Amino acid sequence: MSTVNPRRWWALGVLATAQFMVIMDTSIIGVALPEMQRDLGFSQGDLQWVFNAYVIAFGGLLLLGGRLSDLLGARRVFVAGWTVLIAGSVVAAAATTAWVEVAGRAVQGVGGALIAPASMTLLMMLFGHNPKELGKALALYGAAAPAGGTAGVFLGGVFTEWASWPWVFVIYVPIGVATLLATGLLPAVTARRGGGVDVLGAAAVTAGLALTVFAVVRAPETGWATPATLIELIAGLALLVVFVLIQRSSKAPLMPLGIWRTPGLGVSNLAMALLGAAWIPMWYFLNLYLQQVLGYGAFASGAALLPMTGLLMLLMTTVTARLLGRFGPKPLIAGGLLVLAAGLVWLSVARPTGTFLVDVLPASLVAALGMALAYIPTLMSAMSGAPQEQAGLASGIVNTTYQVGSALGLAALTALATSQGAGALGDLPALTDGFSAAFLAAAGIAAAGALATLALMRSKPQNTTAEGVATPDQAQRREHAAS
Repeated sequence: MSTVNPRRWWALGVLATAQFMVIMDTSIIGVALPEMQRDLGFSQGDLQWVFNAYVIAFGGLLLLGGRLSDLLGARRVFVAGWTVLIAGSVVAAAATTAWVEVAGRAVQGVGGALIAPASMTLLMMLFGHNPKELGKALALYGAAAPAGGTAGVFLGGVFTEWASWPWVFVIYVPIGVATLLATGLLPAVTARRGGGVDVLGAAAVTAGLALTVFAVVRAPETGWATPATLIELIAGLALLVVFVLIQRSSKAPLMPLGIWRTPGLGVSNLAMALLGAAWIPMWYFLNLYLQQVLGYGAFASGAALLPMTGLLMLLMTTVTARLLGRFGPKPLIAGGLLVLAAGLVWLSVARPTGTFLVDVLPASLVAALGMALAYIPTLMSAMSGAPQEQAGLASGIVNTTYQVGSALGLAALTALATSQGAGALGDLPALTDGFSAAFLAAAGIAAAGALATLALMRSKPQNTTAEGVATPDQAQRREHAAS
C-alpha cells in the first residue's frame, strides 16, 4: 500500500502551475506577433511559425514524454522538461533573427512535451489512493489548462503594451526556477525497470504529426490541391501508419496498442481532439475581432477575456466534479460540447459595429460554460481507466490529441476565415464575415464531438465511481472482474 503524501495539495499547486504555464505558452505570444514581425523580419506567411513551432514540437513529442515518464521516473522527467523549457525561453527572448526565434519556440515545445505527461503521472501517484480526492485534484489540474490558454492572451497584452515582446518569454525563467526549487514536494516515483525507448517509433510519430500539421498550416498559402501539399499530407499519414506497424512489432513500443482497450480512451481522445479544434480557434478569432474590428488595444483585448477565465476556474473547481460524480462523463462531455457550439453560433452573429457587452461577453460566457462542462470529464474518462504504470502514456495520448486537434483546427479555420474576408485588414464588414465563418465552423466541430460522444461512449463506463473517477487499481480490478 502506498503512503499518502501529507504535502500532496501543495504538490498539486506545483503541478497545476506547470500545466497552466505549458498551455499558456501556446497563447501568450498572440498579441505580441505584430511587434515580433517588425523586430525580427518575419514575412506575413512565416509569422505563424512562432505559434506552430511550439505546437508541432509539443504535440509530436508528447507520446515520447509519456513513455520516458513511465520508464525513467516522472519527477526526473518533470525536472528535465522545465530545464529545457527555461533554455528555450532564454533563446526565444534573446532572438534577433526569425529563425532563432522559431528554434527557441521549438525548444520550448520539447520542454512542454516532457512536463505535461510527467505532471499527470505525478498527480495520479499523489491522489490515486482516494477517488474522491483524485476527482477534486483533476478538477483543479484540469482548470489550469483552459485558464492558461485564456490568461496567456491577457498577459501577452500586458507585457506587449507595457514592456516589450521578449517579456512574454522572460516570464518563464523566474517561474521555471521557482518550480524547480519546489520539486521537493513531488513524490520520487520509482522508474519502472526493464524496457527501453522506441527510437524508431518516436521518430515516426513525431515526423508524421509534424509533417501533417505542416501541410495543413501551409495549405492556405500553397493551395490544398497542389502537389506539394498532397505529397506532404500523404507522407505525414504514411509515417503515422509506419508508427502503428512499428508498435505492433516492437518489444518495447512507445505506445502499446493494447492501451486502446482501456475503457473510454478512444472516444475520449476523439472528443478531446474536437474540443481543442473548436476552443482554440474560438479564442484566437475572438481576440482578432476585439482588436481588428472593435479597435481594442493589446491590454484591453486580453482584459476582455478575463470573464471567460474567471467563469472557467469557478465552474471547474466547484461544479464540474460534483456533476461528474452524479451523472458520469458522457452527458457532461456531450452537453458541454453542445453548449460550446451554442456559444460559438452566438459569436458568429457579431456585428462590424458591435460592442463588447452585446456581441462578445454573453456569447463568450456561454462558450466558457461549455468548455468547463466538457474538459475535465473528457480528461478523466481518458485517464482514469489506464493502469498506473501507463499513466504517463495515457496522459501523453490525451494531451497529444488536444494539441494536434488545436493545431489542425486553427490551421483549417484560418484558411476558411481568410477565404471569407478575414485577410482584408481595415475592412470591418469583410473581417467580421471571415471571423463569423470561423465561429460557425468551430460550432460544427463542437457539435460533431457531441454527436460522437453520444453515439460511441458508454453510459456507465467502468472507470466511473460515485465521485466521478476511479483510481487505477480500482479500474484494473473491475477490468479483471469483467473478463
